[in-house]
Amino acid sequence: MRELTNWLSGGADPGSFPYSAVVAEFRRTGKHFVDKELLALLDQIRDVHAAPPAGPVTGSEHPQTQLLRDFLDVALDKWDGRYDYRSYLALNLFRMPGAEHVDDVPTVGATTDPTAARRDRDRLFLALVADALAFESAAEAGTTDLLPEQRPEPALVAKRYRLGIRAAAPALARLGLSDLAGDRESAAAAGALHAATVDDRRAQLLELTMLPVYLVHDEYLFIRVLQAYECTFALLAGELRATITALDERLVEPAVERLGYARDQLNLAAPLFSLLATMQPESFRTFRVYTEGASAIQSRSYKLMESLCRPPEEPRLDSAAYRSVPELRDRLLVGQPSVEQAYRTAVRDGGLTGPERRLLDQRMAEFAAAVLQWRQTHYRLAVRMLGTRPGTGYTEGTPYLAEVRSIPVFTTRSSHRTEAVPVSEPIVVPDPA
Repeated sequence: MRELTNWLSGGADPGSFPYSAVVAEFRRTGKHFVDKELLALLDQIRDVHAAPPAGPVTGSEHPQTQLLRDFLDVALDKWDGRYDYRSYLALNLFRMPGAEHVDDVPTVGATTDPTAARRDRDRLFLALVADALAFESAAEAGTTDLLPEQRPEPALVAKRYRLGIRAAAPALARLGLSDLAGDRESAAAAGALHAATVDDRRAQLLELTMLPVYLVHDEYLFIRVLQAYECTFALLAGELRATITALDERLVEPAVERLGYARDQLNLAAPLFSLLATMQPESFRTFRVYTEGASAIQSRSYKLMESLCRPPEEPRLDSAAYRSVPELRDRLLVGQPSVEQAYRTAVRDGGLTGPERRLLDQRMAEFAAAVLQWRQTHYRLAVRMLGTRPGTGYTEGTPYLAEVRSIPVFTTRSSHRTEAVPVSEPIVVPDPA
């Protein structure tokens, strides 16, 4: 393509790579159908102009080179034969702390202020939701020809505005932007949300992380909701790590606060499922044909969150779920700290007694209930979309979800005392058709 040829002849500076032109070409056909000549050229560019540095990193060009390399790894996943859930969602481009790089364990004390990390997550979460709604608005107004097949009816688009703004409302409130959640069923509300949460830097990130496999409208929503949940699970992993540190230091109050915040964020993210449930089943069945090899069973952030609660038992650790994330599995085999282990150690050493222990028991039970509710809703939505069809990523689909949805989050007796904690509004997942 002309833009790439001009870039190569002009010095091939990674900082001026024609991302928009390349993304537009991928979106024109869908990633699954990109012209092989373009893919070959991008592969050559990766080898020559985005190769990892041989020695120590110096100079200001490295971040741009790394961005180019990471983007090309996402764009060329099918070409390389390593297409999976992580590359489908372009998760390496988000740099989500605590989830995508399992060896990158932040050194924090139990009383470290979590405000900055939480605000960063809120901003990213809002940008993802805002971008999903902005696409709905542009398609409804006829100002984009992206993903033109199987457009939803206006009533369904209005429902998506309402559910998207509802999902965004808690984060907006925490950032002092509650006024944006006023008119929940209009394109104007979606536009205001986008204007307030997507700056130039976020706009580039959002552009590079939206490479659908085909041309069906609803794949845009599907990708953004999955990315938003990955963002949430990355945050939960950070909160659980801080909980472990607090328990190790016998500081119960920070541990209780961290677990309570994690519980709240998982419950408050529930409207994402309601939003995803507006996806047209036929649309999903159309584009999922081209997502073979990518499955949520491969989610690192979810399994990191799960394993930080307690070590997976041997059958679970040997399952396809954990074998799909070998670097995390290897770490677990060596020994990764967990909330349950830290809790048991504190109890054994006499560091948890009386009211403090009861309060921590309650928070653990509430967080466990939130995770179990999430699994159950995930299962119901998968049944609606998939029925008895196999899952993507060479998985068995809904039978797998049915089997794993009741795995205990914690095995301490106290963690089973509290039933599912209700969220502020019910999760709406229609029954299977």
